[in-house]
Amino acid sequence: MNWKRLTVWIGGLAVAALLLYLGFRPQPVWVDITEVSRGAVHQTVEEEGRTRVMHRYAISAPVPAHARRVAWEVGDAVQAGEVLVRLDPLLPQALDLRSERQAQARVEAAEAALATAGEEHQAARAGADFAAREQERLSRLGERGAVSRHDVDRAAAQARQAEATVAAARHRVNAARAELEAARLALAFAGQRDEETPEVIELQAPASGRVLARHFESARVVQPGEPILELADPQALEVEVEVLSADAVRIRPGMAVALQRWGGRDDLDGVVRRVEPSGFTKFSALGVEEQRVRVIVDFISDPADWAALGDAYRVNALFLLDSREDVLRAPISALFRDGDHWAVFVVSDGRVRLRRVERGLRGGGDVEILSGLEPGEAVVVHPDRDLSDGRRVRIRPAP
Repeated sequence: MNWKRLTVWIGGLAVAALLLYLGFRPQPVWVDITEVSRGAVHQTVEEEGRTRVMHRYAISAPVPAHARRVAWEVGDAVQAGEVLVRLDPLLPQALDLRSERQAQARVEAAEAALATAGEEHQAARAGADFAAREQERLSRLGERGAVSRHDVDRAAAQARQAEATVAAARHRVNAARAELEAARLALAFAGQRDEETPEVIELQAPASGRVLARHFESARVVQPGEPILELADPQALEVEVEVLSADAVRIRPGMAVALQRWGGRDDLDGVVRRVEPSGFTKFSALGVEEQRVRVIVDFISDPADWAALGDAYRVNALFLLDSREDVLRAPISALFRDGDHWAVFVVSDGRVRLRRVERGLRGGGDVEILSGLEPGEAVVVHPDRDLSDGRRVRIRPAP
């Protein structure tokens, strides 16, 4: 037997077998990894909102009249009591007994509304004084470490909310006073004029602010209730956010809100004042029917920080629903379903090992890991569908 030839044949078969093995064995899969770490997990809801003035005043004609030219421009500043529009009343028509009594009843109702608004203002003022004293007390306790910083911040937010309630009550008093004046004018110009009835009606600003809208400029005849100007204080702003009803049930008054992408350099701080009790149907940009609820948010940042904002400006509201500090966390994209359990692929010695985990709070792209992982372990993010336990992998370099 030719041992040399046999050796060559055996060597050739070994090389062929090796090539076949190398050609058909599973190739390592490229994967992206990240390390499991400790940190905070925040569960949030983000929606687009818009600012709106809190107290809007509509200046309208109380009686049929000829309105003189309106010289005010949108954006002009006005002071409370300043004359905005002058009206020359048209010849009045005689009222029948029922209409006259209705006009008188309107005056009485306006007087009662003014009295009610005044009492509400006093009640709001008392609540604001109590909130201010509570904030001062907790601030002193916080300096000594007797209460947490969270309690101090919450007291400060409640004090600012109480002051906003006082401002709202004060504006309601102004609105009720203006309504009473309009009711009295309507009654005075009903039927025959007496000597005390003015020849010219001067509509005054019920509160200081700026002109938001002017419905016409040239002189013209106006009818009762026809709007002429709109006034508001552009610094008395709130944010209206439309959220999905499924998210609204988890939002509570007093919840912290971060107002982002409003045009300024830094985020603004806000707090939920009210979650409206009724929803409405809205179609998304893709034509999907959604049930949404309006959430009203108050600014608690320094007014100087958002002085550039005006009515109907766009902002993004980020609601902080829940938070966990210093917990073990991993990217949500690393988790997948393994039967009835959640699992991840852990990278070890060039291979992946399937590991079942128990998850907790989820939010902000991360998920709290209650069990199954240790800090520093590397897990695969966005695992490929073909990846399986024990598969060889190659780690893709970070960009």
